[in-house]
Amino acid sequence: MTDESSDELSIRIERSFTAISPERWSRLSGASKACDTIAYNPFVSHAFLSSLEESGSATAQTGWLGHHMLLETAKGELVGALPGYLKNHSQGEYVFDHGWADAFERAGGSYYPKLQCSIPFTPATGPRLLVAEGFARLPIQNAMAESLKEIVRRLDISSAHITFVPKDEMSVFETDGYLHRTDKQFHFINEGYANHDEFLETLASRKRKALRKERRTAVENGITIDWLTGRDLTEKIWDQFFAFYMDTGGRKWGRPYLTRKFYSLIGERMADDILLVMAKRDGRYIAGAINFIGGDTLYGRHWGCIEEHPFLHFEVCYHQAIDFALEKGLKKVEAGAQGEHKLARGYLPVTTHSAHYIAHAGLRRAVADYLEREREDVEYMNEMLAEHTPFRKGERLQED
Repeated sequence: MTDESSDELSIRIERSFTAISPERWSRLSGASKACDTIAYNPFVSHAFLSSLEESGSATAQTGWLGHHMLLETAKGELVGALPGYLKNHSQGEYVFDHGWADAFERAGGSYYPKLQCSIPFTPATGPRLLVAEGFARLPIQNAMAESLKEIVRRLDISSAHITFVPKDEMSVFETDGYLHRTDKQFHFINEGYANHDEFLETLASRKRKALRKERRTAVENGITIDWLTGRDLTEKIWDQFFAFYMDTGGRKWGRPYLTRKFYSLIGERMADDILLVMAKRDGRYIAGAINFIGGDTLYGRHWGCIEEHPFLHFEVCYHQAIDFALEKGLKKVEAGAQGEHKLARGYLPVTTHSAHYIAHAGLRRAVADYLEREREDVEYMNEMLAEHTPFRKGERLQED
């Protein structure tokens, strides 16, 4: 599909991510450590996205048919991109639209397939309207946002959804008439703390004592914690971590999304961008959490265990992530979707954003009305949560 636009740029849809060369993709800001316009985000890297496809995790067979939008010059130079997938379900997205689908289907419409512009199974904010280094960002982003609506019309599908969008990109979508949805997450913000103890000193005394006791309790029974990255990520380690993932994922989701091959591929392609926090007892690993290391952010993704121990989940997923971020000088930790329990551990409420284009006028009006009320609820909830952080009064405010 080609759509001629101004400045001799055209839109092309690529169904297979593996057909896009790593070299071309690496020129997009945010997708490579070599590009410094936007901090590196590992989830929009070629290594991560191609591994999802090649491993069988995000494919047409699992309901994620690649529909990646490429903006190119007449000479074929890649100047912009938007990863996307045609989907016949709403699983693995973390921005829930099942109610919209049900309502539209009851009214006689067909909600699926829809176009989902996101990183599969990854509720992490990051660049979506990717622009090549050396090009003016706003005109390219505007062209892609407008072209995306045309793609929806040409495909005769219900909608396009761009989830976990940065605030600066959200303004592009809103200007182009997309609906704005918000939600909340909890992020740790590094204020330049020298270490975890210095961070704890900013907390109310009672909260500080409770967290210190929690951390001591978590590693009782002879438990030790290892940080594994780079060459540490052997196939044996991935076997052990995958067992944790399958056990917890099977109970939480019924069917885990990621295949064993996915972990081998990211271990080959981006091992230095991965941190496994692994808990060991009696000479074997019993639990672990996977994190991805960005230019200024540590992204916590999922965890699993084969033994239950008090507070071990909090230690492996949240406290150790803070330790690592402080040691490496990272600005923040994004600890994944939802989870008010993160608040007590120094993670602040943060508003997340998504953009939605709905072709059917009636459904669009109904969703717009719903989203207006939902945004008010999210704002109220975040303000209320911000009043109950563990920090000393006046020490910290809500992060946007």
